[in-house]
Amino acid sequence: MRCERLTVSGDPAGTARELRSLVAAPESVADQVAEIIARVRTGGDDALRFYTRQFDTRGGAPAALRVPDAELETALQRLAEPIRSGLATAIANVHRVAEAGLGEDRTVRFGGHEVKLREAPVWSAAIYVPGGRAAYPSTVVMGVVTARAAGVPEVVVCAPPGPDGEVDATVLGACRLAGASAVYRMGGAQAIAALAYGTETVSPVDVIAGPGNLYVQEAKRQVSGQVGIDGFAGPSDMLAIVAGGADPGPLALDMLGQAEHGEGSLVVAISDDSELLEALEARISDAPETRAAVRLVAAADLEQALAVSEAFAPEHLQLIGAGAEELAPRVSRAGCLFVGPASGTAFGDYIAGSNHVLPTNGAARFASALSTAHFRRRFTEVRIGADAAELARAAVPVARAEGFELHARSMEARIEDNGGR
Repeated sequence: MRCERLTVSGDPAGTARELRSLVAAPESVADQVAEIIARVRTGGDDALRFYTRQFDTRGGAPAALRVPDAELETALQRLAEPIRSGLATAIANVHRVAEAGLGEDRTVRFGGHEVKLREAPVWSAAIYVPGGRAAYPSTVVMGVVTARAAGVPEVVVCAPPGPDGEVDATVLGACRLAGASAVYRMGGAQAIAALAYGTETVSPVDVIAGPGNLYVQEAKRQVSGQVGIDGFAGPSDMLAIVAGGADPGPLALDMLGQAEHGEGSLVVAISDDSELLEALEARISDAPETRAAVRLVAAADLEQALAVSEAFAPEHLQLIGAGAEELAPRVSRAGCLFVGPASGTAFGDYIAGSNHVLPTNGAARFASALSTAHFRRRFTEVRIGADAAELARAAVPVARAEGFELHARSMEARIEDNGGR
C-alpha cells in the first residue's frame, strides 16, 4: 500500500489542513446531491427506483422498496450462530452505554414559579447503513439500538441493494435482532431525500443518522432544515499518536483496518520516533493497495503531535505508548479516544459498547458520537405562580424597550388589581 511521510512544520494546524486536503470535500458533490433530492421530492418512488437502477443494481429491475417482515425473520433464523452471538453481545454493550447517556427531567424552583427541563424522544428515526463494497450489520446495531434506548417508537433502516437488487442477508438479520421497525432497499442521496420528505412507500422521519459516503452526508446536510441529523459521519479517518518503544505490529493492523473503508478514508500516525515510523512504513507498504490516504508524520515531540491532533480533530484517536497515553486527559477533540496498546479501533467499531457513528472531516471540533441525545428533544415547562407580579415588573420595561407593547401588556395583565401588588 502506498504510504507517504510528512514532517510537522512550525504550524501544527497547517499540517492538519494539509492532511485534510488529501480527501475530497463535501462541497464537491453539492450540486449533484441537490439535483437528486429535488428529483425524489417531485418523483417519489419512481425517482427512487430510477436511481437504484443507475447506482445500485447496474440497470437491473429493483425489488420492492420495503423488505417484507417475513424476509427479515428468515434472515435472522439463517444467521450463523457465531455471528448472531457476536451481534447479540454488541447489542447488549451498545444498549448499556447508550442508556447511560439518558438525561433526567429536572426542575428549577424559584420563589413563586418553576421551570422544568424535560426530555422526550422523537417519534421516528431512520438509520442509514452503507453498502457497496461491504455489508455493515454493526452499523445497524449502533444506530437502531441507540435510537431504541432513547425511546424512539419507530426506527427504520435503509441500505442500498446490491446488483441482484437485494440487501445483504446479514444486515437484514441484524435489523430483526436489533428491533428495526422496517427496512428499505435504498441508498445514496436519494434515500436521504425519501426519508426527509417521504414518498408513496417511504414515510418521512424526524431524525436521520448513520455513516455514508460524501453524497449521503452532503444530502443529510442539505435536508437538515427538514429533519434532524446526527452530523457529518462520512468517510473514515484515524490518527494515532505513538510514543517510542510501542509495538508497530498491532498499530499497523489498526491503520490497515481503517484503510479497508477505501476511497476517502484518511489514516495517519504521528510520532517523534523515526525508527518506529520506519517500522510502520515497512509493514503498511507490504499490504494490498487501497484507495485510502495513508500518511506517517514525524513530529519534534509528543507535545507537537498533540497539537496536530487537536487541530485535525480525528474521528478515531489512538494513544499508544507511555508518553502518548499520558496525553489522554488533555484530549478535547476526537470522535472516540482509544488509550493503550490493546485498545484497537476495531473494538470500538464492533463490540466495546462505544458508538462507531462518529464525527468525521474534522467535525469532532464541535460534534459528538451518535448517542441517545440525537434522538431526544429538550424543552421547558413553565409554571408561573405567586411571583407573576414581580416577574412582570422586571420584564415589562425590557419588552417596551424592544417595541413589543402587547408583550408588556400581557404580563401586566397578570398583576393583581392592575396595581402591581
